[in-house]
Formats: sequence, structure tokens, C-alpha cells
Amino acid sequence: MAQVNLNTAELKTFVKQIIENNRYIQEKGMTPVAVNVEGDHGLGKTTVISQIAQEEGLDFVKINVAQLDELSDLVGFPLKEYQISKNVDGVAKTKWVTEMEAERAIKDPSVRLTGLKRTSYAPPEWISGKANGGILLLDDYTRGSQIMMQACMDLIYTQEYYSWKLPKDWHIILTTNPDNGDYQVTSMDAAQKTRFISCQLKFDVDCWAKWAEEVGMDNRCINFVLKHPELIGDKTNPRSITTFFNSISGFENFADQLPIVQMIGEGSIGPEATTLFTTFIHNKLDQLPHPSEILDTKITSDTSVSRLIDVIGEGNNYRADIASILTTRIVNYSVNFSKTNKIDDKFIEKIEKITTSSALTIDLKYMFIRNLMKDAKRKFQQLLMNEEILDLTTK
Repeated sequence: MAQVNLNTAELKTFVKQIIENNRYIQEKGMTPVAVNVEGDHGLGKTTVISQIAQEEGLDFVKINVAQLDELSDLVGFPLKEYQISKNVDGVAKTKWVTEMEAERAIKDPSVRLTGLKRTSYAPPEWISGKANGGILLLDDYTRGSQIMMQACMDLIYTQEYYSWKLPKDWHIILTTNPDNGDYQVTSMDAAQKTRFISCQLKFDVDCWAKWAEEVGMDNRCINFVLKHPELIGDKTNPRSITTFFNSISGFENFADQLPIVQMIGEGSIGPEATTLFTTFIHNKLDQLPHPSEILDTKITSDTSVSRLIDVIGEGNNYRADIASILTTRIVNYSVNFSKTNKIDDKFIEKIEKITTSSALTIDLKYMFIRNLMKDAKRKFQQLLMNEEILDLTTK
């Protein structure tokens, strides 16, 4: 099956484009295209789709297909419908109504039962009363039973089920785990796979770090993942490592609580990752300064650079790994800070001093300015008045 590999930022762009195009083709009477987001557990597939709905101003309905016990929970309860005929200006017009509606309708002398009846379905509770504009997330699609998957497929292909349909501007997204033997999933055949567009969600440490900064994750823990991005793989995923971090973030000093930190780690991320984390603590890398300490408004710009150099080192003592971590952190902190705060001249001056100082290599300076301009160019446009910084944007 054709598939594209995306990180969370790219996935948002991808899905939003599909939504925009769905609106275009729906105006032409065509059925919107569904998207299948495949990826390992714990990557944040469901969270990203929920964020897209919020950012697009769309209603959001999540159905965990694996947890459905009754078909009616997905497609609604079956009901009998009867066809009635009404004489309007000498012309017989027919329509399907429920049994109760039929009993009321035939009291009108111009209405009669045609004798035809059918089984239909009432709209399910999850869609009943919903207005236009929404995302239907069929979570863990391939973990559901065959009958649930088939009912979902009918909905995916037509956006309707017998007598009811999704409102206008609704978009269906599936989440699945890879069918590679590592997960207990139901395989999809070739015909099913052609009914939607598929993409593979991959872990990207830079995207994760931005998210972690936004949600206010423990400073020490963000630095650890940036130091060891190779950790995220088969044995450790973003969900388990976030759970671990949330469980220890209340400790003021990790070194003082090392035995309990190790126990919690081995019970959440496993012994190998826990060993790396304890080494991180022994090397005092958990004591790296928070970006706010370097950008503190109460200190001068020269002091900010000095603090950075004290941590990173100089000459033969230069720590490129720490420089990379703190560069990423300062950029993400600055972008996040700019969302709710005014960026004044003092803040701009500190960023300018850092990016033109000897604290950062040319590669890190380039990365710093590139990411800052990409994520918050309007707030930091003033930096481009510095010729050295302007040159970095054209490299």
C-alpha cells in the first residue's frame, strides 16, 4: 500500500489540506476522502487529530472501534419504515416514515400505505443532533471485529448508513497500528486499503520538544530526550516516557531520590532507558538551566551569553551536545513565550546577543534563526535588521 512518512507537524499540514480539498469536492457532490493515520502506539495519533479539529473549529467525535460491543453503537438501532403515498394536486408523492409516523400520517384521507416496508437505522447517539463541520475519528480501527470494520468501511466509502448520513463538512479519519506482527490487528484486504489515503506517523524529537515546551513538561526531562532521541523506538515510546516524567517531576532533586526514580523508571520505560537516565543524573545534566534563566529580563544580555558559555564551555571543553540541547530549548521557549507575551526590545537584544556570540557554532546559529523565523517570524522580525542574522537566513 502506498504510504507517506510524516512527523506530527507534517501530519497536521497533510490532514488540513485533505479537509480543505474535501470541502471543494463535496460542493461538487462527491464523497469526502478519508485518511488512515498508521503508527506505533504512544506516538500521539489521537492527540494530533483532536488538535486539528480544535484548530480548524470542527466538532470532534472519537469512536474506539475496538471497544464497540454492539453494531448499534456505531450505526444506530434498526427500525422498520413504511412507504406512504400522499396525493398532492393530483400527483402521488411517496416517502419512507417510521411506524409511529405512518400511524399519524394515514389519519389524513390523502395519505395511504403503499404496502412496501424496509429495515432502516436511526441515527446513532454520537451523531444525533450534530451540526455541519466535524471530524469522526475511528480510533484503533483494525483492532475492531470484522463486522465493525465492515460497517465502518460502508460509512467511510459513502459517509452514510442506510437512512442517515454524516452532516456536511464532516471528515473521517482512522488510526491504526502497523500490521507487522507486533500488534494484534485484523489485516485489511487490498479493496479496503483503496478507500482512503494512508500515512505513517513517525517520531520526531524536534516536534516532540516543541509539544513538551507547550504543555510545560519538566525542564530536566525535555533535556534528557533531546540528549537521547534514539531512546524512542521499539521499547520506549513517547507515551511511556511522558508517563515516567509525570511520575517523577515532583522531585526537586533527582539525585536525592535516585532509588525511587530507578524503580519508577524500570516500571515504565524499562531498565535500559532508566540506566541512561541515571547516567544523565550522575553527569549533572539534569541541572542544566531552564531557558527562562538564560533569558531572564533582570539580567543583561552579556550576562545571558556568559551563563550560556558557562554551561556549554569553550575551546577544548566545548560541549556540542549541550549546546544543541539548549539551542533547541531557547528557540522553543521563545516561540511559546511569544504566544502570550509581548516581545520587547530587551528580549530581542538577548536573542540577538546569543545568536551572534561565540557560544554557538555557525550551524547552531543557522538552526536557531531558521526555526525562530519559521515559527514566530512576525514576533521576531526585528532581528533581521542585524546583518549577521540576516545572512544566516539566506544560507
